Amino acid sequence: MAAAVRQDLAQLMNSSGSHKDLAGKQYNVDYKLETYLKIARLYLEDDDPVQAEAYINRASLLQNESTNEQLQIHYKVCYARVLDYRRKFIEAAQRYNELSYKTIVHESERLEALKHALHCTILASAGQQRSRMLATLFKDERCQQLAAYGILEKMYLDRIIRGNQLQEFAAMLMPHQKATTADGSSILDRAVIEHNLLSASKLYNNITFEELGALLEIPAAKAEKIASQMITEGRMNGFIDQIDGIVHFETREALPTWDKQIQSLCFQVNNLLEKISQTAPEWTAQAMEAQMAQ
Repeated sequence: MAAAVRQDLAQLMNSSGSHKDLAGKQYNVDYKLETYLKIARLYLEDDDPVQAEAYINRASLLQNESTNEQLQIHYKVCYARVLDYRRKFIEAAQRYNELSYKTIVHESERLEALKHALHCTILASAGQQRSRMLATLFKDERCQQLAAYGILEKMYLDRIIRGNQLQEFAAMLMPHQKATTADGSSILDRAVIEHNLLSASKLYNNITFEELGALLEIPAAKAEKIASQMITEGRMNGFIDQIDGIVHFETREALPTWDKQIQSLCFQVNNLLEKISQTAPEWTAQAMEAQMAQ
């Protein structure tokens, strides 16, 4: 497969010439844009996202000049995939989510883009950006059709997620999303540990390293290191007491959590009402009329 991709890439590069030749010759914008996108896609298929990003950056200089809507969509898809492969998951999620609303794209492909947006959001580092994206997706009723909706709901509601709850979701990931990080854990494991740590910060005022490690299902030293990194990067508020071996979190805010839970309940009630109305439309109409008459 890799050999075939390289052969296609070589043929495309030879037929179009070098980047300088392509930029210098009087080709029209659409031809150059399409060529850069083809090269970027081939580099992605060859597991070389760095080179793919270089060509998508060249394409980005041209895409605003093109009036071809299909090419514009191809650019957006390719750009989202490059961000995904480069592990810039929250940026990729935003791009995929944008694509999921494009009416020029077939409905099934829009739902596929939404699925990728959800997967990338789950894999993204915990913090305010991911929290905003989780809220956006949770409020999108289309996400309820997706297999990973259960994980989305748990993350949005700041619930602790156990390792045994991730097996089904892990099987849905693409090969590049299953890579390991510098400390040997998978991208998914790292994302869930950070999520659980952020959730713990809203449940506890403080917690010992040992207790935190047990909660996160990792060694205490690793829990301390991740907590320290998140606090330093401004993704979690608190401080670490090295002498007593305790992580102190900021004062818990109960109201936002209650708001989320109430919102989740409202969504569930609405879904139940929709299902009842589909199954028994006449009874629903009568019940609504009776309610309005009161």
